[in-house]
Amino acid sequence: MSTIGRGQTAPRFELLGMDGKTHSLQEALTRGPILLAFFKISCPTCQYTFPFIERLYQQFRQNGIQIWAVSQDNAPANQAFVQEFGITFLILIDDYPYEASRTYGIKFVPTIFLIKSDGKVALMSDGFAKNDLLAIQKWFAKHFSVDPAPLFLPRERVPEFKPG
Repeated sequence: MSTIGRGQTAPRFELLGMDGKTHSLQEALTRGPILLAFFKISCPTCQYTFPFIERLYQQFRQNGIQIWAVSQDNAPANQAFVQEFGITFLILIDDYPYEASRTYGIKFVPTIFLIKSDGKVALMSDGFAKNDLLAIQKWFAKHFSVDPAPLFLPRERVPEFKPG
């Protein structure tokens, strides 16, 4: 199966979150757009990327941004990941046989989807792509009509791309 791309309708799913609740993509889209990030805790590129996604979350949290990380690992392993990397946004568990990941055609992690309220994919990115994260920040800044701080700090040596 090919990866869901820009302009396509994001497949609906329901997954259990680390908060103990079941979360429905269809229901969440009624509250606004969602940034989905599929990952595995053992992935070095995911470990590099997630602090920047957390930074995005903190920049737009008061505006109601929805960021869902979809993990292919179990809850205890994710708890350690959350603590180590300071993640505060929602983590969902996509247990074996990874139905949500398969439905989205995930081949690499991280794979990130920006899904608009109408369910259409506005952006898809895999690995760490600096320009894609900047485009996501710009999209949310326009959506929420805010002017966020820089996503990447001047002292940080951030590569343009890291494959997943």
